[in-house]
Formats: sequence, C-alpha cells, structure tokens
Amino acid sequence: MTLTLIRNAAVVAVMDGDGAGVGTEIANGAVALRDGIILAVGTTAELAPLAGHADVIVEAAGCVVTPGLVNTHHHLYQTLTRALPGATEASLFGWLKRLYPVWATYTPDDVFAATQLGLAELALSGCSLSSDHLYLFPNGVTLDDTIHAAEGIGVRFHATRGSMSVGESAGGLPPDSLVEREDAILADCIRVIDRFHDASDGAMVRVGVAPCSPFSVSQGLMRDAALLARDKGVMLHTHLAEDADDVAFSLERFGCRPGQYAEELGWTGPDVWHAHCVQLDHSEIDLFARTRTGVAHCPGSNCRLGSGVAPLRRMVDAGVPVGLGVDGSASNDTANLLGEARQAMLLQRVTHGATAFAAREALWLATRGGAEVLGRRDLGQLKPGLRADLAVWDMADVASTGAWDLVAGLVLAPPTGVRDLFVEGRPVVRGGDLVRTPRSVVLKAARTSLNRLMALT
Repeated sequence: MTLTLIRNAAVVAVMDGDGAGVGTEIANGAVALRDGIILAVGTTAELAPLAGHADVIVEAAGCVVTPGLVNTHHHLYQTLTRALPGATEASLFGWLKRLYPVWATYTPDDVFAATQLGLAELALSGCSLSSDHLYLFPNGVTLDDTIHAAEGIGVRFHATRGSMSVGESAGGLPPDSLVEREDAILADCIRVIDRFHDASDGAMVRVGVAPCSPFSVSQGLMRDAALLARDKGVMLHTHLAEDADDVAFSLERFGCRPGQYAEELGWTGPDVWHAHCVQLDHSEIDLFARTRTGVAHCPGSNCRLGSGVAPLRRMVDAGVPVGLGVDGSASNDTANLLGEARQAMLLQRVTHGATAFAAREALWLATRGGAEVLGRRDLGQLKPGLRADLAVWDMADVASTGAWDLVAGLVLAPPTGVRDLFVEGRPVVRGGDLVRTPRSVVLKAARTSLNRLMALT
C-alpha cells in the first residue's frame, strides 16, 4: 500500500467549484495518495503527520497542483500528418479530401506510433485522460493498436470505435476505399467493447461507439450504433455542426438542422457527446442542455479550419456539459490542453467582451468539465476517495514567472509543460519527462512511420 505525499505546493486547486471557477484553493497545500486513490487534501501542516509514513514525498514548492487535464476529442492517428502541404490552408471538407489518400496508406505500426506520439505530447502537457476517435481502418488497422499504445504511455484512455460507411459513390465525402460494411462495423464494435471496455471506477480503458459524421455514415448506422451502445452501456460520440458546410449538408441531405438530426436518431442524452458544435443555434443549445448532451469544444481546430467561434458562453450558461478537446493534430497541429483553455477564453472575450470568460472557468472546463462529459464522476477533482490523477505545474520557470495569481496564470501564462503527472497514483511524467516509455523510443517509432508515409506521396 504505497503512500505518496505531495507537499508545500504554492496552491492546490481542488476543482470542486460549480463550473464558474475552480472552487477551493489551498495555499501551502498538500495531497496524499494511496493505491490509486486520493487519501487526503489540505494544508501541508494538516497533512504533516502522514510524512513519517510516506513511501514517496514530492516537494512542490512554487507549484500549482490541479487534477489531471482531460481531453474530450482527438484523432491520434493524425499526429503524423501535421502541417501537410496542401492542407494547411483549407476548410473542413477540402482539408479532409487532401488527407484521406495519405491516411489510406497507414498500417497498424503507423497508428501505434502516431498514437504514442500524440499521447506523449498530451501527457507532457498535463493530460491524464484522453478520448480518441479512430474512424478509418486501412491495411489491418484495429482499435486495439491505439489501446496498446496508450498502455505504454500510462494515461487513461477512452477509445471510440469510429466508422465511415458512405463513400463518394453514394454521396458521402470519404473515398470508397476507406468505408466499411455496416454489419462489419457493428460486429467490430461488439468485439472491442467486450474485449476492452471497463465500466468500473478507476478504469484505465473505456470504449465508445463513434460513427464519424453525418456526411460519412448512413442514418441507419447512426440509429443502430445508438441502440448497440445503449445495449452495451457505453457512450456515443460523433462530429456535429462543425462548420457552415456541415450545416448546409444536413439541411440539403436530411431536411433538418444537425441538432434535430441527432435527436431523431437517438443521439442526445448524458451518454452522448458531440465534437465541435460550432454552429449550434439557440434551439439546439436548449436541446443539449435539457437532455444533458455533452460537447467537446475544440477552439484551436475551429480556428485552424476557419469553422467559426463556437457559442461557448451560451452553451455553458444554458447548462450544456462542456469539456475541451485538442482535436486531431492535423487540424490543430499541436495538442496542449492549457493552450486550448487559453484559446477558449480568448475567443469568448474577443466575441463578447473582456469579462465574458474567466481564466478559472476555462481551467474548470479543462479538468472537471471534461471528466463529466466523458462520464467520469470518479475523477476531475482533488477530493478524498476519488482517483489519484493530478498534475504538478512549476510556476517558477521562465514561461510563468511574473504571474501574481498562480491559478489564473495556468491559463494566462501557462508553463511549457507539466513537471509531474500522476495517473491512478502512478507517475507518468516526472521532472518534465516520460516515465513509462522513453521519449527516444516514441520519437524513433514516429520518425520511422513518418519517413515511410512521406516516401509514398
């Protein structure tokens, strides 16, 4: 029964607030962890009696301690196609058409390498839980490849079995070579859920069902996927209302807006979260709030693709569950959740005024907000009895020195990376470097795959 004591932190941000802020902030704080569970939280003086029993003591002077960050939307396989020529200045549909032929050449080794690279980037920037949306399976690729990659980094992983079933010949966007038969999709969803999904508290791996988007799957698959997910007790995920073209496609193809499309097919409720939702109107926001349908807000990707500014202020005020997502590295080119929190805050301010969104509110979205969207009531706060996922941020280094308010400084003047990251009480990052899989191993595999992919173009 290993006891770890983190002590002398400048501030421990508990994240027990209601969404408008982080809640309790403990100066000269300490957190005790035992066997993957938070044992105690308080001042260093209050937890001093535990020091004599601790197996590991972590000194956190000058640091802020928060729950681990939570990423609610990613396509980790895309990490090897950042800044791809021909895709750096394109909107969503044009960007996808440029990238589909490259992704069609992926092998299982490429997906594994890309996933480890992306998760290493996330872990080094303080993320303890990431979802992933893998929706194409060329050349023997399976969801298993991503799950095995996550095990090597040590973060929690919410893998979703994505899919595309409507190719160009049937009026869809993806090439026919990348779509699958719908019976095969549903069968493989059952396989990976039965093999990997863990519904218990403290689960390191969960699996969701995630048809890619309204423009790449049939209405029948959307309905069947919802029925299957609810039969299996897993969550549902897809893209929705990402940009104006997405809405126009829905109106032309289905005769309704994206929110109505989702509702009619069973895609609303607390077991559903949609990515982007940039173009939701007032009625759709009210629908999501009423049904507790979650949103993965991806401000960096929305800016990169020119999709627009999501109505984040309105969604949060209405009561829509919202978390942050970095989205695929090909549409964001980087994966840093503190950066997304900062971007989310700034976009709302430039749209609605300087007081429209607070730094602490953005930090809440990056931690507890994301945990709630992914159905993880067992983490997202630093409270006794919850899982021991936490980040230690050195605010005395170059990027953050000068910040008077250290908690706000995490968003306004974020450190370049996390100093220490614990997941289920185990170190994943220590002293700014990976613990489980060496950085050099991750980079070697990524460069091998990158060189192969570039040679094929």
